Amino acid sequence: MAKKNATARLIHFLVGLFVACLALAVILALAVPIGFYGMAMYLSPTLPSIQEIKTANLEMPLQIYSSDDKLIGQYGNRLSLPVTFDEIPEDLTHAFLAAEDASFFQHSGISIKGLGRAVTEVVTDDDSQTGGSTITMQVAKNYFLSPERTLNRKLTELFLARKIEDELSKNDILTLYVNKIYLGEGAYGIRAAAKKYYSKSLDNLTIAEMAMLAGLPKAPSKYNPVANPSRALTRRNWIIGRMHELGYITQAQHDEAVNSPVGIKLYQEKLDVNMPYLAEMTRATLVERYGEQVMHSGWRVRLTVDSKAQTAAEAAILTGLVAYEHRHGWRGAEANDEPLENFQRYSNMSPAKVTKVNSRSFEAILQSGESVTVNWSGMSWARKYISANRIGYYPNNASQIVSKNDIVRVIPTANGNWQLGQIPKIQGSLVSLNPETGAVNALVGGFDFKHSKFNRALQGWRQPGSTIKPLVYTAALEKGYRPDSIVSDRPIQVGDWKPKNSDERFLGDITLRRGLYLSRNLVSIRLLQAIGISDARNLLDEFGLDKEKLPTTLSLALGAGQATPLQMATAYSTFANGGHRVQPYFIEQIYNYKNELLFQANPLQACALCFNEQLEAVNKNLIEEYNKSLEDENSTTEELATESTELENSENVEETDEAIDLTVYDAGPQSDRLKAPVVQYIAAKQAPRILKPRVAFEMADILRDVVQRGTAVRAKALGRDDIGGKTGTTNEAKDAWFAGFHPTNATVVWMGFDQPTSMGRREYGGVAALPVWMDFMKAQLKDTPNQWVSINNRSKSKKQQQQIIEMTDNGIITDDDDISDNSAPAKPVKTQIQQRKPTLPEPTTDTSNSAAQANNNRSNDSVPQNPLSVTPVQRIPPMPE
Repeated sequence: MAKKNATARLIHFLVGLFVACLALAVILALAVPIGFYGMAMYLSPTLPSIQEIKTANLEMPLQIYSSDDKLIGQYGNRLSLPVTFDEIPEDLTHAFLAAEDASFFQHSGISIKGLGRAVTEVVTDDDSQTGGSTITMQVAKNYFLSPERTLNRKLTELFLARKIEDELSKNDILTLYVNKIYLGEGAYGIRAAAKKYYSKSLDNLTIAEMAMLAGLPKAPSKYNPVANPSRALTRRNWIIGRMHELGYITQAQHDEAVNSPVGIKLYQEKLDVNMPYLAEMTRATLVERYGEQVMHSGWRVRLTVDSKAQTAAEAAILTGLVAYEHRHGWRGAEANDEPLENFQRYSNMSPAKVTKVNSRSFEAILQSGESVTVNWSGMSWARKYISANRIGYYPNNASQIVSKNDIVRVIPTANGNWQLGQIPKIQGSLVSLNPETGAVNALVGGFDFKHSKFNRALQGWRQPGSTIKPLVYTAALEKGYRPDSIVSDRPIQVGDWKPKNSDERFLGDITLRRGLYLSRNLVSIRLLQAIGISDARNLLDEFGLDKEKLPTTLSLALGAGQATPLQMATAYSTFANGGHRVQPYFIEQIYNYKNELLFQANPLQACALCFNEQLEAVNKNLIEEYNKSLEDENSTTEELATESTELENSENVEETDEAIDLTVYDAGPQSDRLKAPVVQYIAAKQAPRILKPRVAFEMADILRDVVQRGTAVRAKALGRDDIGGKTGTTNEAKDAWFAGFHPTNATVVWMGFDQPTSMGRREYGGVAALPVWMDFMKAQLKDTPNQWVSINNRSKSKKQQQQIIEMTDNGIITDDDDISDNSAPAKPVKTQIQQRKPTLPEPTTDTSNSAAQANNNRSNDSVPQNPLSVTPVQRIPPMPE
């Protein structure tokens, strides 16, 4: 009986336990979806709109080109080239599915197994786990979330994945995934990765290469075929095996792919010519206006600068700096018995370690391991430096100059030998402008950009010395003086100041013309006294100098203010073009990645009438030249294709590799070069006239006398009588200038130390700066016909009138007496901020233009709806301050 009761109690307990477990299971079954639904309701308001990810952004480096289409600079290392679903090869889709999410087209966006792995990952902090995310979950993470590993972020990812699955098709989700996923080496998305690792378009990828790319999302650094080829190969082959296992490829395809080498052909762009000062000032200008994102915009920026002119300018500056160093002696070795790799190459000066010293030569080793010999002719200049005004005796043997293990600089010479050099402490800059438009022909900011990034052409505020005198004399000519007006060169005293001429002599009464070409200080001071400092400063401001940096004393006549080489070049352009103020600019066109024109410069012209009269003929000629270049290009392409076919069919197959590469590796750097459409100009507007035609001609004529019989007579060696200019030297020769021009070119050269110090008592502008100008202009004027500034008013323009304003308690009163005969009383007017430089083009989403588009083989990338863009306008971004 007791046994039966015990059995009944056990059965009752088990039944109760079963009922309790069943009830718990029901409760849990209801609680999980209710909880999930509740969590979804809680997070839903904070989830972003899926419509925001309908398009991916194109990202490519910013490229900068010279006017002759040489790549001179590139910035940015991000690549993102969006594709559409139809552009994704089927085998590439299969490779990613095999590697990341084989059930992608079956599940609803969430993997329960993946969630379990993710929870384990958060709890154990195990980096070896992948997280088990589906492709949809990775899209949610890549487009909306941070990479942090927290439970909250994972839950948000789950709900986003479900939302994405509800609103987008599987094809759309997969397209978003392959466009955004990071695949290493700065490549985002499959097209960018195919370009970066293989220099190929997607259609040319092999199955092995596709599998290699599909293996990267798990860990782009760990499975990078460049950094870890063996690990990447293992991962690739596993994916190829999965593709075969899932029935995506045949056994033959599997075997061929597994046996393929890594086969990397990295996308490596190389500059045609390295011009860092120009490239950096372009980058800085664009970043200042559009932000850092411009470096990933894919823009192709064409400058006004010709690469040959820029190369000539850089060579001229280097020659001038080296010549100064030779005049002032050898400062000794940079170091002794230190590792050679610690020293950087600057310009054409390579670091070398002396290995042997002979009596009249020495041997040294370069960083490359090459051994070089410097003979006596390449080192005999090295007299010991004592001070800026003193050097030692000429050396008798090499041991007086170098010792074994010294670190020195060597320079290759034109005849194949080597010369001893030293890094200049002196600096120099050069600016060359087109006087008709203000376009920059060449610009050099210093000795070497790697040595000093400071751009002295734009940022170097220095005393202009006597180069300012022509501007002051011009103010006198505007006031009614003539070149033959008599001015006194006798001693003068102003308060305690007793100025004197550089030669400390006095010539008595001389003509204004002679006073300028001989650079007589006392004549300049008397002229400034006569015309008034205020009027002179106003005119100098119109020339392009900064009025706030000019003194309000008579020292202005001797160049005591501050100006940059760019400003002085702008001012002298006025003499070259007949009296007009042009605005310097250096960006000619901006194109997007698809070679569509975004911006075209249309500067104010010194003679808009002349330009517009020839406009139709110029545009017609540009079209003809463009069509001819296309024909030549097509002809060359056909010839290369024929040669490639012939070589491919020949027995010597090894020699055809490069030809075959051109057809297979179709997405290399060359495919991304600028292929601009034909340029078509529009009618120009007139630059303001600031000088009367007669005044501009007379001053140009006087400055021609500076070369023919004055302080720049050395320039007669160029054999031309159609050049003019002015030397400039400041007190103690801290600055040496030459500002010169031809009707087609206005160029200014400056030399000096960054911290103003005497260069030496004999380092006048005609000694230090003029030879640099001559070296540069010799090349620029080659084959240029003789011509000179016209006394006629070519542009039919009138000199702009200056308004004189008076500050009163009632506002600002303007004096319009010179402009109008209206005798009505002047009325107060509101002030307006003067824009010394044209404004930057405003960003806009409207990129429509009527320019002809380039014919090229680049595929149509999915360009974002709101890319960085500007509408073609008439004004160019100004020079950076």
